Amino acid sequence: MKPNMGYDRAITIFSPDGRLFQVEYAMKAVERGSTSIAVKFSDGVILLGDRIIPSPLVERDSVEKVFIIDDHVAAVVSGWIADGRALVERARLIAQQNRWRYGEPIDIDVLVREICDHIQAFTQ
Repeated sequence: MKPNMGYDRAITIFSPDGRLFQVEYAMKAVERGSTSIAVKFSDGVILLGDRIIPSPLVERDSVEKVFIIDDHVAAVVSGWIADGRALVERARLIAQQNRWRYGEPIDIDVLVREICDHIQAFTQ
C-alpha cells in the first residue's frame, strides 16, 4: 500500500505535505482534455472546442464542447465532458433565475461568482 493512499479518499483531506490529491486529480483530468479556445473581438467572440471521440461506439454528434448559457453567454468545456455539462446546466439555471427575478440578463461577473461558489462548495 502506498504511504499517501489514505489522503486521496476525500476532497478535504490534506496529506502531511499539504497536498489535496483530489484537486490534483481534477487538474490532471483537465490536462488530458482536448483543446478549447476562446477569442474575444471588439464585436464578438469565437469559441472553439476540439472534439475527441474516445471510441468508435460514441456517436460524433453526441459530443458537444460549446454550449449556449443565455442570450449573451456561451461556454466551451475541456476535461470530462460530463462535468462540463453539469456546470453548464448549473449556469443556465442561475441565468434563468436571475432573468426571472430581475427581468434582465445576468451580469457575467455575477454568473462567474455563482459558478465558482458552487465548485468551491465541493472542496469544503
